[in-house]
Amino acid sequence: MSRLGSYLSSTIGRKQVMGVTGLGLSLFVLMHMLGNLLILVSPEAYNMYGHKLVSNPFIYVAEAGLILMFFAHMINAFVLKAKNKGARTRAYATGLNGEKSIDVASKTMIHTGIVILIFAVLHLITFKYGNYYEVSYNGETVRDLAKLMYEVFQSPIYVLWYLFSLLMLGLHLSHGVASAIKTLGFNHPQYNDTIECIGKAFGWVVAFGFIVQPIYIFINF
Repeated sequence: MSRLGSYLSSTIGRKQVMGVTGLGLSLFVLMHMLGNLLILVSPEAYNMYGHKLVSNPFIYVAEAGLILMFFAHMINAFVLKAKNKGARTRAYATGLNGEKSIDVASKTMIHTGIVILIFAVLHLITFKYGNYYEVSYNGETVRDLAKLMYEVFQSPIYVLWYLFSLLMLGLHLSHGVASAIKTLGFNHPQYNDTIECIGKAFGWVVAFGFIVQPIYIFINF
């Protein structure tokens, strides 16, 4: 096996790949959330944003990169989970008995990750490959994604599923971002509390940025 292959199959290599891909995906969801907030400005602003994205010639390269990062992150997560489970000789205890304490976000990373995977697949089916409407602005015809959003977010069941999934995303990111930063070498007792705070802030800002959209549409339309 090559030196690179040995590194990528090692525990530290897998953790660092997870860190890099995790931060890359976190940046993507942040940008996606900010772009989606344009629905609060106007349907035209949101639709033109979407049109500029899909008409960019580099969109296929970006999508391929996201898919690779997603699968690299997911596969390494399952492999590391299996290794940790096999190596563990006893369960960690929580509470006041002096054992190692693990917060909810850390303990449920694999579970929230599975919810996010299911959500991502359904989200693509619903929006990327969902009903196709068109609208024209200044003579230019673009996909009317705003109309599709208004349509989808009229369903209370879908809105509740969306809100639940985004809360799971917030929980996942609140631990994952800080963990990735520390895994990539920024791990020092003097700064760890700050890194943890940054991770939690990032996770919940992204989650609530997404959550605003269905609530706004469901109430107002």
